[in-house]
Amino acid sequence: MAKGDLISGSIWDEYSDVVVDRMNNPRNLGEITEEQAEEMGAELIVADFGAESCGDAVRLYWAVDKKTDKILEAKFKSFGCGTAIASSDVMTELCVGKTVDEAVKITNIDVEKAMRDNPDTPAVPPQKMHCSVMAYDVIKKAAGIYKGVDAESFENEYIVCECARVSLDTIKEVIKLNDLKTIEEITDYTKAGAFCKSCIEPGGHEDRDIYLVDILRETRAEMEADKIKNATDSSHEVAFAQMTIVQKLKEVEKVIDENIREMLVMDGGNVEILDIKENGGHIDIYIKYLGACVGCASANTGTLFAIEDILKKKLDENIRVLPL
Repeated sequence: MAKGDLISGSIWDEYSDVVVDRMNNPRNLGEITEEQAEEMGAELIVADFGAESCGDAVRLYWAVDKKTDKILEAKFKSFGCGTAIASSDVMTELCVGKTVDEAVKITNIDVEKAMRDNPDTPAVPPQKMHCSVMAYDVIKKAAGIYKGVDAESFENEYIVCECARVSLDTIKEVIKLNDLKTIEEITDYTKAGAFCKSCIEPGGHEDRDIYLVDILRETRAEMEADKIKNATDSSHEVAFAQMTIVQKLKEVEKVIDENIREMLVMDGGNVEILDIKENGGHIDIYIKYLGACVGCASANTGTLFAIEDILKKKLDENIRVLPL
């Protein structure tokens, strides 16, 4: 049955031909009985999951080879809209041939992409993305039954956007790394809020515990607090010339370790910081070359200049480096 036979108008055009075909001709609709599973030498797993927001529900059947954990056969029954049928049909097909651990890694995005006519055009309108989420959730339920664990144990992060499977930690990290200031920017970078939009703010298709507007506001507040703290910390930093000898030694060793020592060691040499003394307007740092650096022609020229230059730039312009 073609799209035009069922619904006319632009909304129907938002469904892919694959979705329409799977709605009307699901390949994996049915059930697996205990007897059929036994004939395959497999364990029968039956999992149910329902979406409270729309009343759709799906039942998933797996025949799992207990020796290999591989899903030998999969069937489904769906109680709901055509999109739920299409999503469940494709989800079931994606499970076959995979181990249970591999099947758990199938996401709702994988299901949605498998229903596309082409890679760049979504298979369903945004408000129907929850159907593929339901398919993802019933896989976790089946895997939990097979392994004897809670289905939620397969979810390691708090998911803010169910449609795009974007976690709270990911959203906060992206905001901070890219200095994002708007919800539109968050969506551009992560796809969170791009589909059903329920995660953006209260009043959407589904209620959420936390929304993008909250995360953006709180994360921006954290960023501002960090700026103030860093500015305060910087204003209280002790200048190199005002440090104690022990503090100066630690800072010099740190700069040498981060910028110089590795190159010396690669050539079979090294350097040791012997002492630091104030001499008029200068801060004299006494060093001792080790290994291949001893007697090297550049020890008192190129290498010495490089060490002195980096210490001046990183610590104090009045530093002089004196080899002993």
